[in-house]
Amino acid sequence: MTAPHPRSLTRLVWSNLAAQSAEQLSLAAVPIVAVLALGAGPGEIGLLATAQTLPFLLLSIPLGLLADRTSRRTLMVASEVVRALAFVGLLAAVLSGRLSLVLLGVLGFIGAIGTVGFSVAAPAILPALVPRDTLARANGRLELARSVAFAAGPALAGALVAWAGASAAFVLAAMLSASAVGLLLGLAEPARAAPAQRHPLLELQDGARLVWRSELLRPILLTAVAWNISWFVLQAAYVPYAVRVLGLNAGGVGVTLAGYGIGMVVGALLAPRVMAALPFGRAIQVGPAFSVLAAATMVATLVWPMAALAFASFFLFGAGPILWTITSVTLRQTVTPGAMLGRVSALFLTVNTGARPVGAALGGLIGANWGEAACLVLALAGFGVQAALIFRSRVSHLRHLPPSAD
Repeated sequence: MTAPHPRSLTRLVWSNLAAQSAEQLSLAAVPIVAVLALGAGPGEIGLLATAQTLPFLLLSIPLGLLADRTSRRTLMVASEVVRALAFVGLLAAVLSGRLSLVLLGVLGFIGAIGTVGFSVAAPAILPALVPRDTLARANGRLELARSVAFAAGPALAGALVAWAGASAAFVLAAMLSASAVGLLLGLAEPARAAPAQRHPLLELQDGARLVWRSELLRPILLTAVAWNISWFVLQAAYVPYAVRVLGLNAGGVGVTLAGYGIGMVVGALLAPRVMAALPFGRAIQVGPAFSVLAAATMVATLVWPMAALAFASFFLFGAGPILWTITSVTLRQTVTPGAMLGRVSALFLTVNTGARPVGAALGGLIGANWGEAACLVLALAGFGVQAALIFRSRVSHLRHLPPSAD
């Protein structure tokens, strides 16, 4: 059994809060600065978003392999240093008056490298810090920190840029990232046996084979892919739909979108009680079921075009799937051998990230040809598919976590 490391877990949770807050500040501040200071349009904003997400596709697997070969704490520290340096670069560009769209894209790409490294290493190191029977609770604490950052970061970024200029947002982001580095330096990573050195492609093949052959991991992966495609179909249509059909202005759109972050926080707070009250397989179904309900609530706005229904939809999208994240990651950590956690986490991250542009492109195509309403209906159908995948799988029959792979 893994010996508990409460101080290290606390440091990991707080570093996650700081790192996620820095990331959300940056993701929100960069497009605001691009529009207000550089006059960027939708095309330029799309390219910036691509630069900030491209490292997830290009580097998740290499960094996941690295996480299985070296110290995961060291990888997190190095990743956060890279992210902090990107923020310092953004600050220097603003203060020197040399900010440009190209520089925003390059530094956004570099900062995202740090995000990827942290994202693959954190779930890989967690099982070494806590006993198996508290793994779900520990994941819940990490997700609560992420939810708080997700809910507060964008609003804080907008307020800082409006009140004190872009430099204030990047100063705070750099400070948060630096504090995450300090917390991680004090994290005690338990020693683990040195892995056998094999060709990286063979190691990656092992991870992919493990996921695809597992009756527990494969449906988790397929469900996540279907969810991400459906979510980004919805995202592609929502803002123009909210303006044209629901009659919302920019502030109203922001309020409805805020329901997602609020729902995440509420869901993360309630997660321990839900998991204690339900068999594990039932708890893991809550997120997919809530997603169907949330999508149906959004489709209901076609009949009753009310902002309150849109807000409720995003709240449900936040509250339910956060429980899915906690339970599915806990299951993945349990059934994956410790030596393979990095590459398996990276595989999930890569596939899920790759599904997002597919959903966005599909939503754009459907919306352009048949309108936003068709996107809402298609998203509902997609969320129905993801629920069916997990409800019909062996995962649904689990009463408790299965035996650990190690």
